[in-house]
Amino acid sequence: MLGPVPPLPQQSHQPQRSPFSGHMVVCGDDALAQRLAGELRYVYGERVTLVLPPGRDEHRPELPLTGRGRAAALFGRMSQAMNRNGGTSWPAGPGSGDTNAGVEAVRILEAAEPSDEVFEEAGVAQAAALALVYDDDERNIRAALAARRLNPRLRLVIRLYNRKLGQYLETLLDQAAAVAAPGLDRAALDTSTTVLSDADTAAPALAATALTGSSKVIQAEGLLLRAAERTPPQGGRTADPGLCTLALLSSTTHDPAGTEGSDSSGDEGPQLLPDERQVAAATGRGTVVLEAVSQAGPAGPSPRMSGRGAPLSQFFSRRLRWSALGVGLAVLGLAVASTLTTGDDPLHAAYLTLLDLFAMGDPAIGDPTARQLIQLLSGVAGLMLLPLLVAGVLEAFGSLRTASSLRRPPRGLSGHVVLLGLGKIGTRVLVRLRELGIPVVCVEDDPDARGIPVARRLHVPVVLGDVTQEGVLEAAKIQRARALLALTSVDTTNLEAALYARSVKPDLRVTLRLFDDEFATAVYRTLRTAHPQALTRSRSVSHLAAPSFAVAMMGRQILGAIPVERKVMLFAAIEVAGHRQLEGRTVEQAFRAGSWRVLALDATPPEDRRPDLAMPAPASPDRPSGLVWDLHPGYVLRPEDRVVIAATRRGLAELLRRRGSLTHR
Repeated sequence: MLGPVPPLPQQSHQPQRSPFSGHMVVCGDDALAQRLAGELRYVYGERVTLVLPPGRDEHRPELPLTGRGRAAALFGRMSQAMNRNGGTSWPAGPGSGDTNAGVEAVRILEAAEPSDEVFEEAGVAQAAALALVYDDDERNIRAALAARRLNPRLRLVIRLYNRKLGQYLETLLDQAAAVAAPGLDRAALDTSTTVLSDADTAAPALAATALTGSSKVIQAEGLLLRAAERTPPQGGRTADPGLCTLALLSSTTHDPAGTEGSDSSGDEGPQLLPDERQVAAATGRGTVVLEAVSQAGPAGPSPRMSGRGAPLSQFFSRRLRWSALGVGLAVLGLAVASTLTTGDDPLHAAYLTLLDLFAMGDPAIGDPTARQLIQLLSGVAGLMLLPLLVAGVLEAFGSLRTASSLRRPPRGLSGHVVLLGLGKIGTRVLVRLRELGIPVVCVEDDPDARGIPVARRLHVPVVLGDVTQEGVLEAAKIQRARALLALTSVDTTNLEAALYARSVKPDLRVTLRLFDDEFATAVYRTLRTAHPQALTRSRSVSHLAAPSFAVAMMGRQILGAIPVERKVMLFAAIEVAGHRQLEGRTVEQAFRAGSWRVLALDATPPEDRRPDLAMPAPASPDRPSGLVWDLHPGYVLRPEDRVVIAATRRGLAELLRRRGSLTHR
């Protein structure tokens, strides 16, 4: 069921120097490390050494296999899938039908900590790149400092959740590389250290599943590239291609035995980057199209992250505010009546009214009847003011006392997103949803979870409780929600929550975070068939994040990734020089269906280009964006050009493949 498992090397008790040179080393303790090693080995054809902790995963004790066994099983499935789909586009050798035939298997080492001895055995001193993707930021930082000391020219890809710390660490390690290896050119130095977060990489795709229309946005040099899913038109027509068609969705949407949208789906599954003939023949199929390219406006104000300067509504209830307004209007009316009846100055009349209100004036004995009547009414208003002041003080103290407590879902809430799990992934998705202005209700069973303080600062309602217990989802108003995002780290918990939510609301949009591919396939087909009118998505964080980490290992830049069902489409900035598939060809000739498509050209002179296109361009009228999106099909790509491409995983791997990366036995 798991497919063929590559042979595993025998472990020795004495550290041995790696037989590889210029290979890739991946160190980690969870699914991302395994998927990244498989991506580099079976998609890019690189020689890979994978360092895993020994024994079972302490965070997932229910899994029967050790980390080494799970990695071997995953590599077997990936190898089987790649061979079934024809492998990569480059030749594997004369007379060979297996693109992975004769290539070294992933070398797996087991070590509790990434020490200097482990790095020596893994061959870090001779490696081309090292990925540190442990779940613990501190462990990744310690290992990165040690690896930079051993090999100053090593390309480092580091997984960090703390974004600000990641920026400082990237600068520090780049400076260390420049000092230790003065001969590094600018391009190599720009890619010597890359800090990525799997949570940041996957959060936009996960948040997009909660939006109607499933629009995805990629930013490049201040421009927004928006791709959107379009439903198939009626009458056997094809969908509007927009600027260009990026993908065709599965043709067996409601078939329980049909495709689940993965790489093993065949012709009926989603087709990435189809040509005009395929689009014309795809009647009745949904599409993902490039809908618009627009200038990115200035960043909007970030959500309030502290309680200072909170509005009045946070301290006093609406009923109390209306009562205060009524008393104020009564005092104003009494002051006006005193002025009209006694002919007194308005300010003096208001002063006397306030004295009467607070019982500080003398009795109006011998005064006109109107004055005596106003004094009596002022006393009554004063009696009304006393409980109002007491209520205001009590509410203010209560608000200050509960300012650090979690909000409950308000009455009448509807059209919101229910988010299960406030770990690393759930926290990033929560922030993303709030940036988009989408109301969210969170469900978390751990009061000390990472995302609880973030939800408190963002004033997001949180329900504390086990989602598998009855009444928890009802407390989150699941019956009036627009979508459910089940993002806990336990597959069975996510599935149970999705099934229960669908029993309450059959047309609910559901997105599941699932690790196991075969389990995700079965769940996806069953839910889609049982609820054909509802949108179901299954997402793996490691599957979404691994391509970005792999491209960074190759020293290139990923602008973003868009999930198409259970496949991933990548957007990257590529230098034309050195790529025979692009150099000297027209834009039309450079397009390869199912592999890559040139979308834009960076017309900025090479000396003025910014190394990171994903960062927003500085606002300057003297420096407009150098990206040209309406390229003529006959434009000939020159070596000095830099282009933005949309590519599949295997297509980008062919473009970035290093010479000699495949090692034949």
